[in-house]
Amino acid sequence: MASQDGLAALGVEGASAAAHALSLPAEAYGNDPRLEVMWAMKAYNHAEVYFNLISSVDPKFLKLTKLDDRIYSSFRESFKDLDVRQLKEEDLKSDQAKERWRPFCNQFEGLVEDFNYGTLLRLDCQKGYSEENSIFSTRVQFFAIEIARNREGFNEAVYRSKEPRS
Repeated sequence: MASQDGLAALGVEGASAAAHALSLPAEAYGNDPRLEVMWAMKAYNHAEVYFNLISSVDPKFLKLTKLDDRIYSSFRESFKDLDVRQLKEEDLKSDQAKERWRPFCNQFEGLVEDFNYGTLLRLDCQKGYSEENSIFSTRVQFFAIEIARNREGFNEAVYRSKEPRS
């Protein structure tokens, strides 16, 4: 995962350029190595915002999209036995997993904004984002897993760990 210092060094102008570049169609890029840095920066910022959110608001009350109910029911229909508490890389990246995830994700094309953008996902939901505990997923995979974690009470550990002690 990109370091926060490295991302901060880009500054406002760099962030603005990154936002503009990420809005262009894929054909405009060719093989630009700066693109990977921009995507990592966007994914890191999203992860940071989300983790701060589940740290400060009881996750069972969070609504991540307008389609949370639909995403959750379709996810649990398709992935009844997936342990969202502790994911393994092969749950998302193996050939078999990709075959299962593809139809799930594609049903949300045009419904979930940027449904297939790269996003960081925590493997162990009781821990924060780190190089060892993060994996790239699509945005709709992130939503499906995090909605399940919120509704099934697994993100509560993060929220409870940030509560002030009296």
